[in-house]
Amino acid sequence: MAEWIYFIHPPRDDFAETMTDEENEVWDRHFEHLSRLLADGALVLAGPTLGRVTTGIIILEAPDEASARAIMERDPATAVFVVGRVDPLKLRHYPARGLWIGDATR
Repeated sequence: MAEWIYFIHPPRDDFAETMTDEENEVWDRHFEHLSRLLADGALVLAGPTLGRVTTGIIILEAPDEASARAIMERDPATAVFVVGRVDPLKLRHYPARGLWIGDATR
């Protein structure tokens, strides 16, 4: 299993403070999507950067790029909030609070 990362760049600065009701509903579906990934064991980490301009960061496990892309494309936030091309990027092994995530042979 490999680790993949993708980013969600909101459509405007101060997005978190100015979401419309429709955007808020999509954000709720995004959170449900992440909760399902967590329950399925595919989600490693997700969260926003903080500040006036926020960026969502999602790290997940998937066997290959096609699988990672399918997971990313099912995320309601990528369909609505992401502007431009988004690709899942493969991560190398890395330490995380004393745990080694990933296969050191990659």
